[in-house]
Amino acid sequence: MKMQFVVRNAVFCLALSRLIIPFTAHAQSQVLGEVKLVGKTKADKTSGVWVDGQYLGYVLELKDDKKILLMPGEHEIAVRQAGYTDFTKKVVVEPRKKTEVEVVMLKDPRTRLPTVTSLVKLKVTPDRAAVFVDDAFAGTVAEFSGVGHGMLVSPGKHRIKIALAGYQAFETEVNLLAHQKMTIKTNLLQGSITQAGASIKQE
Repeated sequence: MKMQFVVRNAVFCLALSRLIIPFTAHAQSQVLGEVKLVGKTKADKTSGVWVDGQYLGYVLELKDDKKILLMPGEHEIAVRQAGYTDFTKKVVVEPRKKTEVEVVMLKDPRTRLPTVTSLVKLKVTPDRAAVFVDDAFAGTVAEFSGVGHGMLVSPGKHRIKIALAGYQAFETEVNLLAHQKMTIKTNLLQGSITQAGASIKQE
């Protein structure tokens, strides 16, 4: 009798757990609101996105299973791209509602490209990871990968960091000669969000 009670109790707990998980997910979906980012130009679509200081990815990919779902309240959206001024906007998210934000990236008049450059190509997975050169956001791996793509930098020493939330950050230092071409190859290792490094979390 006692054994029968234990078995029945275990079955009941298992059945209850199956009910709780979908209910929790459903309840959460009823609370969260969506922020949809819309860009027209290539610069708009390929710029990196930070929400409340946390890097999420680039504009074009943040949809479908990667769409931005946030708790109700005020949030700060920051969009960054090398050679452009930061686009920032505060939005108020409402439960079960979609807020659309049009991203407009403007050229930074202070940006001056070096007359002599070197080329750095990337072969890194995942290719949605953020790339930082000397602590400044440069773009995503995908922008600097493949035929005809690369990152133009001035000759000399540079710190290159590749990071993405949920992965261990990769860092290296290069010392480039004028007109030199080099390729950085690596696979980011999965890890805690805390191992992505400070560049991913920017104020």
